[in-house]
Amino acid sequence: MSKARRFLRLALASFLLFLLSCSARQERNTLVLIIESSPSNLDPRVGLDAQSQRIDQLIFDALLTHDDHLNVAPGLAEHWEVPDPLTYVFHLRRGVKFHDGRPLTAKDVKWTFDSLLQGKIRSTKSAAYRFVDRIDATDEATVVFHLKEPFATLLWNLSEGAIGIVPEGSGAEMTKRPIGSGPFRFVSAELDKEVVLERNDDYWGAKPRLARVRMAVVPDTTTRALELRKGSADIAINALTSDMVLTLQHDPALQVLRAPGTVLAYMGFNLRDPILRDVRVRQALAYAIDRRPLIEYLWRGFARPAASILPPQSWAYSNDVPPYDYSPEKARRILDAAGYPAVNGVRFHLTMKTSTEESSRLMAAVFQQQLREVGIALDIRTFEFATFFADVTRGEFQIYSLRWIGGNEDPDIFEYVFHSAKFPPNGANRGYFANPRVDALIDQARKEPDQRVRQQIYAELQRIIGEELPYLNLWYFDNVLVASRRVRNLRLSPSGSYDFLKTAELAP
Repeated sequence: MSKARRFLRLALASFLLFLLSCSARQERNTLVLIIESSPSNLDPRVGLDAQSQRIDQLIFDALLTHDDHLNVAPGLAEHWEVPDPLTYVFHLRRGVKFHDGRPLTAKDVKWTFDSLLQGKIRSTKSAAYRFVDRIDATDEATVVFHLKEPFATLLWNLSEGAIGIVPEGSGAEMTKRPIGSGPFRFVSAELDKEVVLERNDDYWGAKPRLARVRMAVVPDTTTRALELRKGSADIAINALTSDMVLTLQHDPALQVLRAPGTVLAYMGFNLRDPILRDVRVRQALAYAIDRRPLIEYLWRGFARPAASILPPQSWAYSNDVPPYDYSPEKARRILDAAGYPAVNGVRFHLTMKTSTEESSRLMAAVFQQQLREVGIALDIRTFEFATFFADVTRGEFQIYSLRWIGGNEDPDIFEYVFHSAKFPPNGANRGYFANPRVDALIDQARKEPDQRVRQQIYAELQRIIGEELPYLNLWYFDNVLVASRRVRNLRLSPSGSYDFLKTAELAP
């Protein structure tokens, strides 16, 4: 019995060593990416949150992609024509296959959008295609979109991040078992734990060099930093505080990559408020706020001052907007002229709503101090994020601050945010800004097929909005990626997507 027990122990120990060895080999061949939360829905027709969209871009292909200036570029569609403002003809690549081996044809493209337009799939994304009248698959490689009215933004809404092509007949099962044609295949997902992808060896384009990617869900920021230091994770992007990044960049086992991003922080004003409806007050606020110490000390230099809602990478960006360089003296003169003299050092009170997130509270405290210097008493009201955001979306605020993540990469954001038809709940014109000239320019730009003409229209829009200040644009955040040095060939995209996984490789 003693010999048998020793044999069993030895056999069990050998088996455990074998499992550990296999696990170690698997981990060495697997890149571990830290993500903050699980994706809400991996059906590209449905998922709206950042994690869903970024992971979907790896699993699914779209008709179009983007270049570095946020222009649309060929994707599944090799080229396209616009014979008239109501007709878009797309010519598909041949030989593309879904992950289950089925060929991708025009019927799949038609189904993807018909399932939204005909309500077969319930999704808020269907609103983006409300101007589509019908879609024809004229042959296996040709898709024709017929519009109800001219809609120049259609191309953006057919591009990566907005949508991905699913197989014909796909229904709600796509949520749990997504099948695309992208560079990575879906393997598994466990809520609040991980998402696992593997390389698509049959991909039509440049094949990834990574065999497998495990996206580990780590909600806590400090834990994310510790996972990187321990070597149990390989990459985190835009998921650490600035101070953590500065600390980790001294670790010889880690590397830090940084590039200009498109995420915008802004301050929003309620123009129905009796004080804030005066454009002079908003301009005085712009002169009274000094972004420099916030960028330097709060964000530790990982941000750049913003002058437009559009990022500088955009083809539609214009730098011909009124500057508001920090000048408390000018702010005081404007407020005096507007009829707000200081009484016992205070001209009036304003209330800023913010979330309980630490950086938001610190930012509001700095604004409070800066505005005090020009005689404005800023009261801060802090709420749990869901409550705070609900108030903002209903227009129940005087001042608030939020970020645009991805939505400002398409200039059609002007319609969603500044058109008078988009007051809540119809859109995100939460400050109730109304300007007939702005409405007319937005409508014109959405119907204009010539991009050069659209660029001129958007330049005028940015100038007017810069003068009237329904928003005060604060800064654009840099994309900051921290990675193990065993990871090579990393390339950051302006949007902060997970596209770097398409070129990354692990050192042998």
